[in-house]
Amino acid sequence: MGKRIYILGGAQTDFSQNWSRSNKSLFELFSTAVLSGLEDAKLEPKDIDVGHVGNFVAELFTGQGMLGGYFGHVHPDFSGMPSSRHEGACASGSLAILAAMTDIESGRYETACVIGVELMRNVPGEIAAKNLGAAAWVGREALGAKYLWPAMFSDLCDVYEERYGLDYKHLAEISKINFANGAKNPNAQTRKWTFTDKSFTQDNEANPVIEGWMRKQDCGQVTDGAAVVILASEKRAAEYAKQHDTKLDEIPYIKGWGHRTAPMIMRTKMEESASGGYVFPWTRKAITDAYARAKLSGPEDLDAIETHDCFSITEYMAIEHFGITAPGEAWKAIEAGRIAMEGDIPINPSGGLIGLGHPVGATGVRMMLDAARQTSGRAGDMQVEGAKTVGTFNVGGSGTTNVSFIVGV
Repeated sequence: MGKRIYILGGAQTDFSQNWSRSNKSLFELFSTAVLSGLEDAKLEPKDIDVGHVGNFVAELFTGQGMLGGYFGHVHPDFSGMPSSRHEGACASGSLAILAAMTDIESGRYETACVIGVELMRNVPGEIAAKNLGAAAWVGREALGAKYLWPAMFSDLCDVYEERYGLDYKHLAEISKINFANGAKNPNAQTRKWTFTDKSFTQDNEANPVIEGWMRKQDCGQVTDGAAVVILASEKRAAEYAKQHDTKLDEIPYIKGWGHRTAPMIMRTKMEESASGGYVFPWTRKAITDAYARAKLSGPEDLDAIETHDCFSITEYMAIEHFGITAPGEAWKAIEAGRIAMEGDIPINPSGGLIGLGHPVGATGVRMMLDAARQTSGRAGDMQVEGAKTVGTFNVGGSGTTNVSFIVGV
């Protein structure tokens, strides 16, 4: 890391809210999040130099593009502020953060408002699934599947089964942990959901099959939501600390980052990784790049992780790719209780995409917000005791866009 980028504050919306059912628009979702983020950071619109938006498919769900133009309607003081939108499927929010970091590191700007936003519950499930399929190679993958992404990640389960062996009970335990964590999150989409012991089994009534290996409780949620982080240069953060009677070393900052892009087609990825240990070497490289930039030796230097669990198998994969276990041995960390809240490396204290929700373009921003709150002791009932360094991993497509951050104080 050449220069430190600080996180002055941020906010997320209530992921359980169906904005269309409440007769509220994509703009209202956007505006609510931005204003809440500024309030949390104790800043005004005039204090922000540049805006960045992470969004995947607003055009398909709402017909709306040009989302950077929304800023000028949130508050008159945003009028004229430069802004841009970034797309990398489920990793769109993380790409927006990377772009904002570049703006600040270059010296062009001192502060940035980064918002990830998605409105997706305004259409029936099958249409939503079709829209989200734009992150695969249209016409070349998962042909004939009713639900493309559950089918694609069921295929990943097949790869794991072939290479290492895979027991469904370990996937179910990941989901069980994330739903339990989400129940403690006041913004979680599933916080009021109830389950029975059969909900996390292969019982076809309590946990019906969606596609192949993937059952209902294995799937992240289709969510309306937005998240915001306010980023600042070290100079601006020092001024901010003085203004707000706090210490600079108490403000979370981005210690490291990694970004790698794999070929789009899942089959191509699996062919390229067939001879190596890691199923997704691009994921592993993004994470190890983040470790290196943060000067960390590995997961033993992390207090918690917020990772992408669009499906339970995605988190299973991430456990290995963070280096918590060797490839093919994620089940050992699950059985040992290491990833639970009381474990030595809690994963998704927020509930993750399964428990908290997954507004696609917002997820990467939400992960950074939760990491910042953990490391500043502001995570409430989700707080990991003594957390000072938290890793994130955000993925777009079938492991195509891979972004990892290390956040700490």
